[in-house]
Amino acid sequence: MEARLARRLALLRTDHGWPLDELARRTGVSRSTLSRLERGEISPTAGLLGKLCTAYGRTMSQLLAEVEAEPPQLVRADRQLVWRDEASGFTRRSVSPPRPGLRGEIIEGVLRPGAEISYDAPPLPGLEQHIWVLEGALEITVDDEVHPVGPGDCLRFHLWGSTRFHCPGPGRVRYAVLIVLP
Repeated sequence: MEARLARRLALLRTDHGWPLDELARRTGVSRSTLSRLERGEISPTAGLLGKLCTAYGRTMSQLLAEVEAEPPQLVRADRQLVWRDEASGFTRRSVSPPRPGLRGEIIEGVLRPGAEISYDAPPLPGLEQHIWVLEGALEITVDDEVHPVGPGDCLRFHLWGSTRFHCPGPGRVRYAVLIVLP
């Protein structure tokens, strides 16, 4: 999957007609890191993918779905795409991947204690999110407002600015994100 993702990222950049310098300017990621990523020499972090998705106007789920075959209507648990960012302690399962003609998707996120993920900007302004904590505790910062969310709680919002997901511990947090395209 990482090789397909690297190829897709390189194709997106060329489809936009951007040299590496332009993508670096738009994302704040160094030209050399982008080059190594497109050649498959390094694996992207969640933060890096978030910056690229913002530049390309895609959700992370859309990008990841583009590197797999056409998703079936029924997605069996053992066929759901799982992506891990070991550096940040984040695991992402695409429970209900995006599909042409549908505006919603569901992902499952797991963060280890102390882990955090930050996104500078939404991939699509006005993206609707519902975040439902299944187990553990999660602190979600939306546009500088911190929301402590516990088991069974659901935070919903339209995403216009930065976000931060933090697991304060003591155990991991497992949560569902329902995403609705604007």
